[in-house]
Amino acid sequence: MSTPQYGERREFGADDVCYRHPGTHSFSLCQRCGRTICPQCQIVSAVGVLCPDCIREATPATVTRIGSGARVMRRRMLAEGVPIVTYGLMALCVLVWVAQLIGSWVGSNGVTHALWYAPAFSLPDSISGLRYSDVSFEPWRMLTVIFTHSISSPLHIAFNMFALWVFGRNLEQVLGRLWFFLLYLFAGLGGSLAVMLWVYADPTTVSVPTVGASGAIFGVMASTVVAYRAANVNVTSLVVLIGINIAIGFMPGTTVSWQAHLGGALVGAGVMGLLLQTRGPRKQRMRVWSFVGLGALLIALGSLYWIVLPALPWL
Repeated sequence: MSTPQYGERREFGADDVCYRHPGTHSFSLCQRCGRTICPQCQIVSAVGVLCPDCIREATPATVTRIGSGARVMRRRMLAEGVPIVTYGLMALCVLVWVAQLIGSWVGSNGVTHALWYAPAFSLPDSISGLRYSDVSFEPWRMLTVIFTHSISSPLHIAFNMFALWVFGRNLEQVLGRLWFFLLYLFAGLGGSLAVMLWVYADPTTVSVPTVGASGAIFGVMASTVVAYRAANVNVTSLVVLIGINIAIGFMPGTTVSWQAHLGGALVGAGVMGLLLQTRGPRKQRMRVWSFVGLGALLIALGSLYWIVLPALPWL
């Protein structure tokens, strides 16, 4: 044995054995619990050597780490700067489009047919049944349609999602998540309303189905124009862009629903006008009631077929 150094004991005592290996002598103590540990059990840390039990207690379990990571991610996602509504709408549109695409591959368009909108779905059952036995009163399609897209060309969903990504993020951060979400829904409903009301001018379109989030997207862009114009920002280029896209729907041979574009843009601009007029904490109640009133107006317009029927071809 080597000669003991100054301050060391000359020989091991009865308690100088590793708590995990009673037959192994040691003078080293765990810096946390104070138990004796042999070199085999020693784990070097920033504060000295620790025993395996203390290391295990100080290290969270895998489930705990995963839960902690999820909580951190949730806090980050709920932070004011993250446009989770915009990303959520984009994700929902993409998921629906993938479901539509898969349905077409297996020879079934059930997803598309279950979500698209035609004005005939706003007719009372007694009227629609005279011509279309498979069409019933399903007004909720006026909202479900804004999450569908054409599967014949990926450019349809690509352009819409790109526009939502460009304009939606900034608008959501300015308005807040709730008001941006309501603006999106109201604009989408406005696009479907325009498609429905056009039947009064052209009754033959009552059975023409439409798909796409374009009405809601145009509402987002038009509301951006109103917001920028109120802040004295030059919006000429954006107005020209919106005008060109609406004009494309009037070109012969196109299958673009200009009615949805125009209706969504008008409602989106109107919603932004309400938001600008009700800014400030003192006008929060006025803002809430204004949105309730606008929602009631849109629902009332969606019920016009129950009051005044258009000149349908089979009546």
